[in-house]
Amino acid sequence: MTAPDNAATEDAAPQRRFEDLPPAAQRALLEAEARRREIDAKGEAMPREIDGRGGLEPTRYEDWEIKGLTCDF
Repeated sequence: MTAPDNAATEDAAPQRRFEDLPPAAQRALLEAEARRREIDAKGEAMPREIDGRGGLEPTRYEDWEIKGLTCDF
């Protein structure tokens, strides 16, 4: 008899519910979600670039970034 396919889920860390987290962690997660929504809304409001480099706007975090790294150009 073979082992069940849920062996991969046994190795994974248990998921914690939002309500079980400490208040500081809940506040941090809510603030991070608000920042992500703000960045996404700002990106949606920008005009579409024609013949651009493609991908996400490189200045969406108020600094020039490529592949997640801040760089000078």
